[in-house]
Amino acid sequence: MNLSSARQYFYQEIQQSDEEINLAKAALYIAQEEYPNLDSEEYLNALDTIAWEVQERLPEQRYPLRIIQTINQYIYEDLGFSGNKIDYYNPRNSYLNDVIDRRLGIPITLALVYLEVARRIDFPMVGIGMPGHFLIRPDVADMEIFVDAFNSGEIIFPEDCQERLSQLYQQPVTLQPEFLAVVTNRQFLARMLTNLKFIYLKQQELEKTLGAVERILLLFPDLTLELRDRGLIYYQLGYYPQAAADLQTYLLKVPDAKDASVIRRLLGELGKDG
Repeated sequence: MNLSSARQYFYQEIQQSDEEINLAKAALYIAQEEYPNLDSEEYLNALDTIAWEVQERLPEQRYPLRIIQTINQYIYEDLGFSGNKIDYYNPRNSYLNDVIDRRLGIPITLALVYLEVARRIDFPMVGIGMPGHFLIRPDVADMEIFVDAFNSGEIIFPEDCQERLSQLYQQPVTLQPEFLAVVTNRQFLARMLTNLKFIYLKQQELEKTLGAVERILLLFPDLTLELRDRGLIYYQLGYYPQAAADLQTYLLKVPDAKDASVIRRLLGELGKDG
């Protein structure tokens, strides 16, 4: 594979077992493709410093809610981190270095900052991939509360999650267990990359869209829809042999796909059988 050094570092990081993947490092390797001169150690040190400052402020009685309040006070009130509600779809909200520099982000990248700080002070937290909005929660038995890193670390409960989902879908939604499932590190990174994929696709920056899809496929090689999308992006970019290979593989894997006729027509244009 002819990969950039940032892509190689990303690939090496995700070859480890899921729990050994360092999310902050992997996220910074994602950012290095956009910012080739990025010094990842600088931003890892910044997270170390934030965590040290939080550690210094922790009360003697380290109850989970007191720890969350201390993190919230320092990250949101003292440092001024906040959700970028005005320019939500700016790609800079998805790059960890930019989030740390600008103190602006979207739910998943602010959650990443929060998780990394919590990990450094030995307060276990996990990511929750709720549809439409990323949350985190303390990894503490019998404690069913969630933290909304996008909204200044607001503490919410399962019934609040149900209400937010109902607002999102503009109809009553019954909260399903899978809506509040813990995400793995690979799923976390794939969700970050999926955000970038759709932002760049909307901006018609196809090379950057391709880069996001390629890295999603490094994380999950068997995602057939990502394989199809890579083939379609190759087609739009004029990389016809690569497009044909991906689209043929897609049809082999999902011969009855709803879009099979469209894909076969494209393959016909490329002089290939579907």
